[in-house]
Amino acid sequence: MPPKRPPSVAISSTATKRRRGTAIQPIASTAVSSVATSSQDDGEDSSPLRKEFLRLLSDPQYKGRGVANSALKSHFGDNYTQLVPIINELTRASRLTMSKANGGNEVYFSLLSAAEASKMQGLDAHSKLVYQVIESAGNKGIWTVDIRVQTNIPQATLTKIFKQLETRKLIKPIKAVTAKTKKLYMLYDLVPAKEITGGPWYTEGEFDHEFIAELRNFIIMCVRRMNRGKGVSIQQISDKMVQANVSRVQLSLEEVRQLVQTLLHDYVIEERGVTDEGYALFVPAKKITTMCEFGWWDVLCKDFHFRGIRFEDDVVLTAHEPHHHS
Repeated sequence: MPPKRPPSVAISSTATKRRRGTAIQPIASTAVSSVATSSQDDGEDSSPLRKEFLRLLSDPQYKGRGVANSALKSHFGDNYTQLVPIINELTRASRLTMSKANGGNEVYFSLLSAAEASKMQGLDAHSKLVYQVIESAGNKGIWTVDIRVQTNIPQATLTKIFKQLETRKLIKPIKAVTAKTKKLYMLYDLVPAKEITGGPWYTEGEFDHEFIAELRNFIIMCVRRMNRGKGVSIQQISDKMVQANVSRVQLSLEEVRQLVQTLLHDYVIEERGVTDEGYALFVPAKKITTMCEFGWWDVLCKDFHFRGIRFEDDVVLTAHEPHHHS
């Protein structure tokens, strides 16, 4: 009786072959012979390698997008080809997924927790492929039409797959503020990017004018009252907002800066001086009127009220329009 052939390499399975490109061919080409000629790849020599592989994929910095194939080559060096049986084992156990980012050729490996792996059990090749495409989009999500293009799966089948993955809490639908009538998907446990939700300035997809007005008024109060009106920095404003708990969401220093910029643009506050560390200080803006092009002596002329006046901003008042000079 001829000896049994070793199991096929999971990397080249039907579910992933159409999407993996050539990025992992170096693994597949050298691994088939090594798996076929030796069963010691999962033995003592591979145990430390397996632990290091799992440790690398468990690093929080790779959450969501995974570890690039090129990063694995660089990290493991000559031991890179010995990862094949480890990858096959984890793939069969639904603990490992492979995807491509932004339609490129680079392959990314992502490790699933035991709970996530149990949710993946029983999914067919098409469902896993859809999951991998959504996973590669990260926290920016991917439009349903793009999923259909990348997977070549009919819309009717995609709809069933979406429902199945949603039921298992593997993915979730999101609506972007830039296209409220369209739907995009991302992994269930990811927080959508600010480009999608609009950041803190949007509530349920709508620009929150009232919330922004409240924050602006608080900043004006800080500028007028803090440091006796001699100037307040953006960091001091941010700290005061946290202390007073005026925002329902945590605002970054950059988001506080955006609010301050709107007040500068409206000339409600102005920049004057810097702190000892070199940070700008903001004070209430002085109320001024636009300077016009005549001097006080012109007012003494008898024909003053019969002149037209042009201001610096090119506003022209005719002779009989009321105007004031400061």
